[in-house]
Formats: sequence, structure tokens, C-alpha cells
Amino acid sequence: MSRARVARRIAAGAAYGGGGIGLLGAATVGVVLAEVQLAKRSVGNSGEHPAPPRADGRYGWGFADGPEGAEPLRFAMLGDSTAAGQGVHRARQTPAALLAAGLAAVAERPVELRNVALPGAQSDDLDRQVTLILSDPSSWVPDVCVVMIGANDVTHRMPATRSVRHLAAAVRRLRTAGAEVVVGTCPDLGTVENVYQPLRWMARRVSRQLAAAQTIGVVEQGGRTVSLGDLLGPEFLANPRELFGPDNYHPSAEGYATAAMAVLPTLCAALGLWPEEERPDVSRREGFLPVARAAAQAASEGGTEVAAAMPTGPRGPWALLKRRRRRRIHHAPDPSPLPQ
Repeated sequence: MSRARVARRIAAGAAYGGGGIGLLGAATVGVVLAEVQLAKRSVGNSGEHPAPPRADGRYGWGFADGPEGAEPLRFAMLGDSTAAGQGVHRARQTPAALLAAGLAAVAERPVELRNVALPGAQSDDLDRQVTLILSDPSSWVPDVCVVMIGANDVTHRMPATRSVRHLAAAVRRLRTAGAEVVVGTCPDLGTVENVYQPLRWMARRVSRQLAAAQTIGVVEQGGRTVSLGDLLGPEFLANPRELFGPDNYHPSAEGYATAAMAVLPTLCAALGLWPEEERPDVSRREGFLPVARAAAQAASEGGTEVAAAMPTGPRGPWALLKRRRRRRIHHAPDPSPLPQ
């Protein structure tokens, strides 16, 4: 069965309350996940890491006195250890800080960052995280949110339909509150060094199928996705000492910067800050596709954006597949405390 069809079935099961549609056979998945868990333990990922650095605060203070005296953009980060920045030691090295600094530079406005991501979180924790972000809508509602989630769903055997259902519900709540939403889909677990063939291939397949299903669920709720798995996969495999952190499991500062470079153009485009071409660039293999096909293609090529396009078509909802040019993010400054 094609990846697009599997992703469509998972997303449909998530939307209509279907059961746990498997990505691979139960025995195969069990072997893959056992191997990944052993790899995590062998590289020291047993939950004994220090807490990731806190990057909450205001970025781009230099723009506060600009000609327009612009109100700060409000940016929230949600997800798991990758969104939290596990594995680096300085706040400015976390993906949230890098994105906040990059967004401030593009918008030429200050950016207020709040990060509620939790290391070890699965998609069922997103409800709690969204509640934290929207706890006081009278004083702070985000303009845009980035969510990075999925790896722990795979390693903890959460049914794919349940995983996508939780993610879609979180996107729906954030969109209803008025926030734009960008989701970095499930990373490629086949890049973990201690996972060997043929289990590396199986882990990659499971990760990409979940990423494709996540894309369908997010786009149908009005969000956008950026594929991270294949983007980091080949680079991690080629340069593990540079792009993996000290635990050989989480990204290093350079690895997080690579991911942030892929997400920033979509983050800015969601707020209307990125130049939009009138037509897809055919030379870059962009175009309008049924959402399931767009999701399957994006899962195979990192840095690919998928956003809602036409309401419907002969094969259901359609999406726009974009391959935006990455923008290098300079080192983020240390955040300034948010005003009380």
C-alpha cells in the first residue's frame, strides 16, 4: 500500500474515531521499537539529562524603537524534547530562540517567546500545553505557534490514529484562538546511530508514515507543516559528530540550527512576512496536489512545506507543496525577560 494511502487511512481514522491502524505489522513494530529503546539507553537517553535551557523572553529589542513602534509578535513553541532544545547548554542555541530571533529579523519587530514544550512528551500532552498557552486569553494569545512532536509517539507505540487525533485537536484549538500554526513533523528515527539495518529502514518507514499522516491532519485544520525527517536524516548520517549532541540522540546546536533554517521560511510565510510567488515554481517541483499525495512527498523530502490550497477536488482536499529556499539564521542573542 502506498504511503499516501496509508496516511489517508490513518488521518481518516483519527478524524472519525477509528481504531489503531498500524504502520507496520505488530511484531515488526515491536522489534523496531525495542531496538530504538535500546539505542536510546545505550547513548544515555534514560531521562537523566539536565533540563533544557529556558529561552522564554523577548527577542529583537532593537526593533522596539522602530519608525512604526510595532507591537511585539507573540510566538509560542510546543512539543517534545526537540522543541524544548534538549541537548544544548545555552538558551540561544535552542530552536525556539533561533526561530524567535530569525522572525524578529524578518519582521523587524520584537518577538515574545513562550516555550511550553516538555522533554519526553507525546502528542497526548499537547492538550495540556495548549491550555498553558491559552490560559489567559485576555493578556496573551500567540500570533503564531510552532509544534514539534512525534518521535515519542513512535517509540512508545502510540497508535498512529490517536497520535494524529491529538495533534489535529491541538491545531484546531490554536487556530480557533486566532494563532497561525506550523508543525515540524515526526523526525526520522532511522538516523539514530545505534539502530542498524534492517531495523534502520523500518524505523525510517514508520517515522515517515506518521509524518505524512500528521501533515494531513494539520492541513485539514488550517495549519502548515514542514518535513524535518529527511532533511536531517542524510546530514545526521553523514556528520553525526557535528549534528548530534553529546548524548548522540538529540541534535547538537548545529543540528537545531539546520532544523530552524527549514522552519523559518514557513513560519514567516504563515504571518505574511515571506515573499509569496503567484504560481508554484515548477522547476523546484512545487505544485497543487491532493493532500495525501502532497503529504507523502513531503515526508520523503525534508524542508518541504505543505499548506491548504483548494477546498476540495476530485480526490478530496488539495494542498500546495512548497520547497522554500532556506535562510541562514545567525546566532540568537540571549533573551530579555518578558514584561510582567
